[in-house]
Amino acid sequence: MNRTRNAVWMSGLATVALAIAVVWTVVAHRSSGTSTGTSGTTRMAAMPRMAKITSRSVRLTADQIRQFGVTFGTVDERPLDAVISTTGTVIADETTLTQVAPKFGGFVEHLYVDFTGQAVRRGDPLLTIYSPELVAAQQELLVAGRVDRSVGDSQVPGVSASDGSLVAATRQRLALWDISDAQIDDVLRTGRVRRTLTLYAPATGTVLDKHVVQGQAVQAGETLYTLANLGHIWIDIALRERDAGVVRAGSATEVELAAFPGRPFHGHVAYVYPTLDSATRSIRARIAVPNPNGLLKPGMYATVRLTTPLRRALTVPTSAVMNTGDRTLVFVDMGGGALMPHEVVPGRVAGDYAEIISGVERGQRVVTSAQFLLDSESNLAEVMKGMIGQMTMSDTQNTNDTRESKDMPGKNISDTGASKRGTNMEGTTPREAPALPPSTPR
Repeated sequence: MNRTRNAVWMSGLATVALAIAVVWTVVAHRSSGTSTGTSGTTRMAAMPRMAKITSRSVRLTADQIRQFGVTFGTVDERPLDAVISTTGTVIADETTLTQVAPKFGGFVEHLYVDFTGQAVRRGDPLLTIYSPELVAAQQELLVAGRVDRSVGDSQVPGVSASDGSLVAATRQRLALWDISDAQIDDVLRTGRVRRTLTLYAPATGTVLDKHVVQGQAVQAGETLYTLANLGHIWIDIALRERDAGVVRAGSATEVELAAFPGRPFHGHVAYVYPTLDSATRSIRARIAVPNPNGLLKPGMYATVRLTTPLRRALTVPTSAVMNTGDRTLVFVDMGGGALMPHEVVPGRVAGDYAEIISGVERGQRVVTSAQFLLDSESNLAEVMKGMIGQMTMSDTQNTNDTRESKDMPGKNISDTGASKRGTNMEGTTPREAPALPPSTPR
């Protein structure tokens, strides 16, 4: 029986000791939490930061400016040139195109120019052709010549000498058929009809198209050759709709081709077409480029850079403008290493400079590199500043709660521990230990 009673007492003491341990753990946790929060706040406040932040500005030392590679530019009024990049295709100058088409029907006897791409000069022979019409015209020429001579030699009274009008009329007919004067004179000198006559190149150029072979029968007006002078070429380009108001005739251009890397060709905008392609929302323009060496060939693709002077405007280097999505910022040097973001209204971008409508003033220094680093630092500093404030408020609240709990009657931790050991608490009556049930003899 005594053994059972001792076991019951030991169990009760263990329960009381466990309760005391739980209370002590809670109190220790609160105390450590308060001290940890205070020390955490102190540590966070003492954390080394890249820069000091005041009203979203970033303050850097000279060493930090060098370390982070921060560079500066100047806000100034500069001539604003619109620079547009696009692509195009090299084509022949339409004003130099020439077609060779006979004005009579016949049969091609021989070709002097017999392949596409062959270069010809004005007056070079192209082909010889047999034509019944030409043969008849030559016969008429010879008859007119004999008539003129006979009339001139006539001794009949009242018959005046011939003025050669018959020969002149026949010569003009052959000349209108593009028969050369040398061939006409040869017919008159020899008095013989030539079976074939030669057609000569009407202009200097390169054969772009050839639609004739030897022995072919041709009709009047049929195109046999297409010639083009490639000493000057065009580049056909497509401009975006928003660039239509910038590019105009006379704008300077720089052309680069894959065949000649690092070798730009210079020209100018010769014409801007008056209509817009509704399918591609683009406007065509053509660029005139000298091509004395024939390096530019029709069909080549070209990258074109167009420059058009616009006006003078307040500008900053394009690298100074930072677009965050919601707004456009420029970091301005406020002096003493302080860099403050200014929200600006951007205008047109022209080459290396961007127009600023409002937000900065002439003469200010702006950051041209590492802006995103500065912006992220200022944002991070603002967030950390807010977190420190929240944690400080939380720590203050915890301290006040602890003080209130100590001042409340009946909530003293030592008293609580004492009450668990059976000591009187203020305003309470100690309880007697519950009577043990009688033991049952074994």
